[in-house]
Amino acid sequence: MSFFPEVSKIQYEGPSSKNPLAFRHYNAAELVEGKSMREHFRFAVAYWHTMRGTGGDPFGPGCAVRPWEDGTDSVEMAVTRVKVAFEFMEKLGVDFYCFHDRDVAPEGKDLRESNANLDRVVVALAEEQERTGIKLLWGTANLFSNPRYVHGASTSCNADVFAYASAQVKKAIEVTKQLGGENYVFWGGREGYMTLLNTDMKRELDHLAKFFHLAVDYKKKIGFAGQFLIEPKPKEPTSHQYDFDAAACLNFLRQYGLNDHLKLNLETNHATLAGHSMLHEMIVASSAGMLGSVDANRGDLMLGWDTDQFPTDLYLTTSIMLVLLEQGGLAPGGLNFDAKVRRESFEPVDLFHAHIGGMDAFARGLKVAAKIRAEGTMKDIIKKRYASWDAGIGAKIEKGGASFEDLESYMLAKGNADKNVSGRQEMLENLLNRYIELA
Repeated sequence: MSFFPEVSKIQYEGPSSKNPLAFRHYNAAELVEGKSMREHFRFAVAYWHTMRGTGGDPFGPGCAVRPWEDGTDSVEMAVTRVKVAFEFMEKLGVDFYCFHDRDVAPEGKDLRESNANLDRVVVALAEEQERTGIKLLWGTANLFSNPRYVHGASTSCNADVFAYASAQVKKAIEVTKQLGGENYVFWGGREGYMTLLNTDMKRELDHLAKFFHLAVDYKKKIGFAGQFLIEPKPKEPTSHQYDFDAAACLNFLRQYGLNDHLKLNLETNHATLAGHSMLHEMIVASSAGMLGSVDANRGDLMLGWDTDQFPTDLYLTTSIMLVLLEQGGLAPGGLNFDAKVRRESFEPVDLFHAHIGGMDAFARGLKVAAKIRAEGTMKDIIKKRYASWDAGIGAKIEKGGASFEDLESYMLAKGNADKNVSGRQEMLENLLNRYIELA
């Protein structure tokens, strides 16, 4: 039985193709800087949006047409949904997927029943992975939807909730390991506060750190070789999330001695909500050696909430790929389409259109980034801008060979600083436009 009978396997047809169900730029086997596009991107489908998204919003219920759904949240429906997901991924031609535990299996009346439900669905996931060769990029636990997490999970004022969250994550890590997951993500959906009037921030942060240390200890105990990742988000649903942005997460990890155990999974829409560009967030993480994976989407700059749109902006995909090429790739991480079709795009085929657009946009971004790197013009401009640090007093400062007294003597003898050079921002923006136009 086919759940998408009107769709054949999506093929690469080239830039001149008018076929909306074909790739115009993403050619999985094409080599760029010595690696295939498939290797560069490690594309993944987000189970929660693609398989569980209904199109609901604060002003109305979901209207997505999903013929395979029977209206229940049963284990049997969850197993059917696995078959739908893998047919979709097979036809799309992606190698990975990601899930929360509650995406793939329904929650039971208690932890024991929830774990049993998950185990039954994991059997189906393992069978489909074996059949198709599609792998699990990362798993995670949903520690935000159930009312028990109203005050947070590991940062809850209720110690029993901390214990329940720990047990749920323990199971999710075990399942991720069982399915060969290459990473495990922690997203603190409600790890923050609504008001400081009732919050002991230090205690909550200490508890959050304790939670991560317990997870690291268990990871070692069971021999899970995957990478642990934290996903920053500044707000929504809380007024302030403790994992506000890349810099806040890095500071937290260093403060609590966790920086050797976790890296960052960055999301574009979360960068927007934090008041940053995705390029900023990626450079902060990558320059610290802590960029582990990317949730590929985009937000609406006119809206102050998490719209999770598909990434079709070439400036965005080019900037992401510039950083990824510079750091040598993302593996064992990847590019996960944490994105959902619009409420008005409610037919199953729209899921294909959305992912094709995102994959093509990244393919173009990769080619633009590779061209920029090959010509070296932009890097040369940056190098010249910092030339004063490559010799003389600049080199002496960087090597730690200059004291305040030395620098005072230097400037007293010289009299004044050399003139600054122009930043050439507009020229660089024009240059970037030229690269994109030629892609």
